[in-house]
Amino acid sequence: MKKIRIGVLSTAKIGRTKVIPGMQRANNCEVAAICSRDAQAASRAAEELGIPKAYGSYEDLLADRDIDAVYIPLPNHLHVEWTLKAMARNKHVLCEKPMGLNDGEVNRLINALAAHPDIKVMEAFMYRFHPQWVETKRLVDQGAIGAPTAIQSFFSYFNNDPGNIRNKADMGGGGLMDIGCYQVSLSRLLFNAQPRRAFGWMDKDPCFCTDRTFSGMLDFGGRLSTFTCSTQLAPYQRVNLLGEQGRIEIIIPFNAPPDAPTEILLQQGDETKAITFDPCDQYTLQADTFAQSILEDTPAPISIMDSFANQHTVDALFQSAETGTWQNC
Repeated sequence: MKKIRIGVLSTAKIGRTKVIPGMQRANNCEVAAICSRDAQAASRAAEELGIPKAYGSYEDLLADRDIDAVYIPLPNHLHVEWTLKAMARNKHVLCEKPMGLNDGEVNRLINALAAHPDIKVMEAFMYRFHPQWVETKRLVDQGAIGAPTAIQSFFSYFNNDPGNIRNKADMGGGGLMDIGCYQVSLSRLLFNAQPRRAFGWMDKDPCFCTDRTFSGMLDFGGRLSTFTCSTQLAPYQRVNLLGEQGRIEIIIPFNAPPDAPTEILLQQGDETKAITFDPCDQYTLQADTFAQSILEDTPAPISIMDSFANQHTVDALFQSAETGTWQNC
């Protein structure tokens, strides 16, 4: 069976601890190389993770003709730059979210893809591939809770490390870009629409100048998604979706553990039941699905237009928070 050979651009923690181990359990791809601007760091990571090749520069990995695709877990401000460079080397790209710092950056990728129609570029919203989300979407689409009308979500962790890229404003840090983008994404997924307008409120860290807490409202025309995300609150995550006839609650919506069951709660009328899912790795599922789209030459599971729409909404939320007014999406 042919496998897609993936190279990893950087030794970022998310890659080393979560995404690469998940990819290595996939059926139709393999992690064939890793790189860093520090050759010793690349070699250490390759040895630790059992990766055959290590490179001391991103350019050297992209020049490897044996690499079919790259995974990019670089800081947010480098996503578009290195996606474009990978495309220029005819590499498919799985890039960490957010795809770009604004919708204008994502539009650069849209234009580049028009010139490279055979290349797959996908934003790594891994949560969408977990069975709990696949089932939630199926239940909603089949009318299990009636017309979905309201979404409430919360996502937070605590990180006040000044050296962490999530706390660096010039690198695209802050809560909305790091985790609030998930809440925008799930809202658009469950309502199967783009919001008409957005309202945002944020509290900025006085030292980092990043949004340490961001709350938003997305108006889908008679349907509303409200959310809060924070980089400096107690760790917590939860999603509630309410319809005219029921409710779905996702207990661990984003960081679903690969080695433990997960569950969602389905309330229909006065009855609530738990739906349990066997342990699985959402990063493995993401890698398998992305690689399969390359092998079969089918569209990327998450399109670049979906990424543009998500970033456009994030941009509107930021603009609203700065002006104190609703912004059209």
